[in-house]
Amino acid sequence: MKKISLIAAAILAVTATSAVLAATSPATATFQVLITVNKACSVVAGTASNIDFGAVDSSATSLSASSNISVTCSKTTPYNVGLLPSNSDTTGAGEMSPASGTDRVAYQLRSVSATGPVWGSTATATDVGNGVAGTGTGVAQTIPVFATVADANVTPGAYADTVTVQVNY
Repeated sequence: MKKISLIAAAILAVTATSAVLAATSPATATFQVLITVNKACSVVAGTASNIDFGAVDSSATSLSASSNISVTCSKTTPYNVGLLPSNSDTTGAGEMSPASGTDRVAYQLRSVSATGPVWGSTATATDVGNGVAGTGTGVAQTIPVFATVADANVTPGAYADTVTVQVNY
């Protein structure tokens, strides 16, 4: 009887140990890998983007020239681009000035073509205004910018102006 009790106790001990081992091996849990990607845009409009009418006679009229700006926005991010001449004219009507003197060469910024819509600075993140709209692809997008000059009847010399490009998104 003592033998049977010892055997029964041994069997119970092995069974209990096996049950404990089976219940705890393996223990599992889960976790998540997370990221929040913010929308972002950048614009490139350096020297390569300058609109240069070149050398013209003072009798020249109806001049046009163009260049490109480059906008990079994250995928599917809507954006609106505004252009603001240094005189802060929101319709994109600027004036080129000489290094010295009072004459000015008036110009108009335009989109699409030299006769296209006026391109100014009333664009916001939610309204294209008189700007140009686009949707980001994650890679640089080239956007042409046109400028027109009605006439160059000013004192001979070099004239220039600075335009600010603003990407609203």
